[in-house]
Amino acid sequence: MSIRRSGSYNVSKKSKTKPNGKKPVSEEKKLYLEPEYTRVRVADFEFKQLVTLPQEIDLNEWLASNITTFFNHINLQYSTISEFCTAETCQTMAACNTQYYWYDERGKKIKCTAPQYIDFVMSSVQKLVTDEDVFPTKYGREFPSSFESLVKKICRYLFHVTAHIYSAHFKEIVALELHGHLNTLFSHFLLFIREFNLLDTKETAILDDLSEMLFSEDSREAAGATGGAQNHVKER
Repeated sequence: MSIRRSGSYNVSKKSKTKPNGKKPVSEEKKLYLEPEYTRVRVADFEFKQLVTLPQEIDLNEWLASNITTFFNHINLQYSTISEFCTAETCQTMAACNTQYYWYDERGKKIKCTAPQYIDFVMSSVQKLVTDEDVFPTKYGREFPSSFESLVKKICRYLFHVTAHIYSAHFKEIVALELHGHLNTLFSHFLLFIREFNLLDTKETAILDDLSEMLFSEDSREAAGATGGAQNHVKER
């Protein structure tokens, strides 16, 4: 059985308070860990149910469908703050205290700015997810033997982009009132990665503090909802 590849929630670019566009600074307090922001979501999702492989669905088809969706949403999320991610403000592709390098087709290590790195990511992933030989959409077409390794590679790239947004552009995300979208997207993405072991835990460790905050919020609100005390979803 095949499934249609589509998104599950939308991000729109809007702003009541315009970001100031100043250079992002190293945030020792990590704004994205503040409870007033970590508790915000955009929809009432039971993420465990969303990521679990449905019966009668091929694993590769499930991976392809979800990875394509995550790519589209993370690309859209980044586009909302891309005007603030420039060669001047983000001279390296960094997230927290980690710096990422791009590797070309020959395996050569390239130091580049964040917008350059993210452009490389989005272009390469776009090429993969639209390639019928890699992400087949027609009935009867087979997935390549390298499919799982390519999915892991895509997840690693998309995690880097998401981590950069949180660490370097969360102030702009808040000013655009999109932190609920970002939290929802990241929670879903991370649980999917964990469900199918698509990334080593060392790779995602730089945002362990955030994931612990987000999932603890989900657990508390789920318990509250069960007791009838509060709604699972809160919006500002």
